[in-house]
Amino acid sequence: MIKNIIAIASGKGGVGKSTVAVNLATALSLEHKKIGLLDADIYGPSVPLMMGITDKPTGEPQRVNPVMKNNIETMSMAYFVDVDKPAIWRGPMVSMALQQLFNDTVWGDLDYLIIDLPPGTGDVQLTLSQKIPVTGVVIVTTPQEVAVSDARKALKMFQKVNVPILGVVENMSLHRCSQCGHEDAIFGSGGAKAMSEKYHTELLGQLPLDKNIREAMDRGQPSQVVAHYQELAKKIIQKIDKQNLLQSKMPKVVIKDK
Repeated sequence: MIKNIIAIASGKGGVGKSTVAVNLATALSLEHKKIGLLDADIYGPSVPLMMGITDKPTGEPQRVNPVMKNNIETMSMAYFVDVDKPAIWRGPMVSMALQQLFNDTVWGDLDYLIIDLPPGTGDVQLTLSQKIPVTGVVIVTTPQEVAVSDARKALKMFQKVNVPILGVVENMSLHRCSQCGHEDAIFGSGGAKAMSEKYHTELLGQLPLDKNIREAMDRGQPSQVVAHYQELAKKIIQKIDKQNLLQSKMPKVVIKDK
């Protein structure tokens, strides 16, 4: 049974969405939660690389066992295709692949399943909102307007399809010089905060542009930099617990047969 499903989304590629998804999953696992991580970026799956996974799933068609790493159950299209070859698929095929990855995986009893979505607001995002019971979505952006403008579109799309917005994460917020310690807002500042205030959601965290994070992801060792994401994990746990509590107190509407 999967208790909660969290989608990690962005309107634009290159903002570090997969890095946030992998490290959030790792941080939640360190909070003694049972975690799954579904790599739904069919065109550019990167979770196995960032997790340092070289194993392949076992099982039979329609009953595939997730690959376990660092106490996290993972599933990705990268386990089944040559990652050096492009997936030249139309939208309906990608949507079907997402549903198969979700439904045909033998997930364990999970507190949270993190779904790393591809960028954009297309077929995969619509399939997710219509076919999979998503608890909430985290929007990832970088501070500059060219990224924030696309993040706003992603946020508004999920609002329109009634998926709760858990909040916004600003990635690559500040760069701190490893030599002198000077902090520089390379991609600007204030973009995610302004968006959060405009759409009445929470700015969950501002994560640094850090060479150590990039190197750890390339090595497949998220545990070495997960400290940056522990406060984010705690906030998300609190928000989902509060959301679930409120929903449990809502009166149930019973429609009687005429």
